Order: sequence, then structure tokens, then C-alpha cells
Amino acid sequence: MLRSDSKKIQKGDSFIAIRGEGKDGHQYIEEAIRAGATQIIAEHGSYEVKTIIVPDTKEYLKQYIGQYQEQLHDLHIIGMTGTNGKTTTCFLLYQALNQIGKKCAYIGTIGFYIDQKVRDLNNTTPGVLELYEMLLEAKKEGCTFVVMEVSSHALQQERIYGLQYDVTIISNITREHLDYHKTMEDYALAKQKLFYQLKEDGIAIIPTTIDFYSKFALPNNHNITYGEEGDYQIKDIQLYKDKSIFTLQHQGKEKTYEMHLIGEYNVYNMINVIIALEHFNIPNIEEIILSLTPPTGRMEQISYQNNLVIIDYAHTPDAVEKVLKLVRQISTHHIYVVIGCGGNRDKEKRPLMAEIATSLADYAIFTLDNPRYEDPKDIIQDMIQNLKTTNYEIELDRRLAIQKGMDRCVQNDILLILGKGHENYQIIKGEKLFFDDRLEVDQYKKIKGE
Repeated sequence: MLRSDSKKIQKGDSFIAIRGEGKDGHQYIEEAIRAGATQIIAEHGSYEVKTIIVPDTKEYLKQYIGQYQEQLHDLHIIGMTGTNGKTTTCFLLYQALNQIGKKCAYIGTIGFYIDQKVRDLNNTTPGVLELYEMLLEAKKEGCTFVVMEVSSHALQQERIYGLQYDVTIISNITREHLDYHKTMEDYALAKQKLFYQLKEDGIAIIPTTIDFYSKFALPNNHNITYGEEGDYQIKDIQLYKDKSIFTLQHQGKEKTYEMHLIGEYNVYNMINVIIALEHFNIPNIEEIILSLTPPTGRMEQISYQNNLVIIDYAHTPDAVEKVLKLVRQISTHHIYVVIGCGGNRDKEKRPLMAEIATSLADYAIFTLDNPRYEDPKDIIQDMIQNLKTTNYEIELDRRLAIQKGMDRCVQNDILLILGKGHENYQIIKGEKLFFDDRLEVDQYKKIKGE
């Protein structure tokens, strides 16, 4: 087996040294050999095992992948990019297709799924070799569909090289990953690459209100739009604590849908699902979406005494704002939030997130997220540097921050624990330490006698 990750080498594998942005696979050749690699493909060097020297290992890899593309030509692949909403939309599509007997795999932030979770993934979109292996595994297991999240990093680094998509979806473009892409336009251009890999008979699903709209509505694609204007027009949205009801008009006909997901942004997520299902001529869509549930860690609700704890993955300014505004719509009681920012990532979004948290919640507790190699105190200082309010406190211990948030809840209050969602770890100084927001809530409930 050819692999580009030295940590995944097994005895007898071949290792290819890929030069990437900020990383050179040649540095890991000796590690791969120690792990059992019996062949090396590289651009230079001499090694104790069989070695093939090529001018460009990336080009070699592209040619290698070509042998798999014919095997995958009849697999229906749905790819979604965007800042927020990818995981929810893709997981809803995965559920819906499996529910009606169209066996589907899912690849994304919460792992690799065929029937159930196969394994966790290190990245939202894995490396190109690992990705092709997953697609082949999905086909071997009888899948006719694959729905996958496609990150901007993956698009920039050609991790989806050679794939052709039946459906491409863009959710939104808001501030994220500018430590990598530098500007919003570069970020949008990275995501645009997905839409150049649409099949001739495929569709591109695009909200009419998205920034950089023209970069995604490519003239040679069959573009399907939605919003207050567009091919699918939203005529009405009704939001409740446990459900949402909305009406869509398409080709002069109106349909009303009900779903057990809350929030206007989830209405938009579900519209992507509806359009994709209609493209594949799936009947009874109203019944299907009524049975769908969000993935773990997306507006996940846990009752606590007479209050509600909500765990969500929101970790961008836009996502935090949407979640808090939604909760304001469905509750007239106190709203508290536990939130942090990731280390070694876009620093400019930190004060924005703190400002949103303190302006839309009654009280905020700033804590650790994944500090990585940064000093947590520096991260918090970046968050609070411009705050003019005092309705917050700092508690670096995330466990204690959650407990303090729960202690503030009295009667019909809501505590939002944001940023981690499905993640059951914290990354601190290179170590991945077990930590699960849901487990912390459950354990504190027991301490409090519930």
C-alpha cells in the first residue's frame, strides 16, 4: 500500500515523500522505514530500502491515483464546502439516503461512517491517498453514494484531486482560517475549486445571499439557487424550541416542511438536503426530513434541573452569533455561555467572538478550547482586549468553567457550551488529552444530585 503519512505505515507499505505547504515528507522517510516501509518514492536521497527517485512526487501521486478513478466513476459523490453548516448538512444527507435504502458513506469532521462510525479522522477532509482508500472501501461495502465535507485547506492542497461530484454545495463564507488563507478573497477562491470538479450533469447548490456569489455560480455549471430569491424561495419560517417549520416555493408550487432541528441556519442546511434529494428524484421528502436528527455536538440539548444546557461546535464569530441569536429567539430567560478560542489559529477573530458572547449572552465565562502550543492566558487576553463590559469572567480550567456556568442556571435558564461540540479532547502542548463537554455536564449533574 502506498502511503504519504509515515505514522500510518505498516510493514510492507511504500512511502511517498510529498512536499507540502510548511511540511516536507522527505523529513519523515527514516521514520517510515523504521515503521516497516519497504519502498520509498522521493525526489532526492539514497535509502536502505528500494528507492524510486522522481522529478515531482505530487505528479507521481496524481498518476498513481488515476488507476482508481475508473473504479469510482459510478459512485455518486456529494461534496460540500463553506465556513459553517457542513457537518450538519452532510450528516443529514447521509441519514436521509440510508433511510430510503440508498447506501451512503459519510466523510467529514465527525469521522468516517458506513452504517455506523468506522473511525475518527485527523482532518475534515483526509489526505488524497486516504480519501481514495475510503471511497474504495465505501464502494466495496455496497455504497452507491458518498457525502463528504470539503475543507478549504483540502481544496488548496489538492486533496480531492481527480474526483468528480454529482452535487457541490456551498453554505456560507464568513471569517475563518485567515491565518492560512490571509484574505477573505483567497479563502473564497480556495473553496471555489470544488465547483470546477462538478460533473456535466451535476448541480451546484448556492445561497443567493452568499458573499463572493459569482465565484461559485460558475457559468458552465448547472447552478441551483435558494433564499428569499432564487430557484427555491423561502416564503415562511416558524421557529420553536423543539422544531422548525418552513415553506419553500419552487417552479410555482409551495411545500411546507417540518423538522426536528431548531434555528434559521438549520433551515438553510435542510434546504441543501431537499435540493440534493430532489436532484436524485427521491420521493416523500417531507416525511424523510421529519425523521432526521442533527449530529452529535450540534445544538445538543441536555436538561439540567429546570434549565437547559446546549452543547454546540460553534467556533467562528458567525456561528457563535447565530447560535446566541437563535437561543434569544426561543427563550426569555437568562442565557449564559462558556467559550474559548483555539490556539495557533486566526487571532483576529478572538476579540470578535468575545464581543459577540458578551453582547448577546447575559454572562460569559472565557476558558480553554484547544490552546495547542499557545499560552492560554495570551489567547484569553486577545479575546478580552477591547471589551468595554464586565459581564464575564475568566476560568482557564474548562471543567470548572462548565460547572460555574451550570451553577448560574436557576429557573428555565440556558447555558451554551461552545467550541468543542463532538470533540472529546483538548490539544495542549502537542498532547491530545481526553475531555468531553457532555460527560462533564453529566458528571456535574450527578454531583448536584440529579
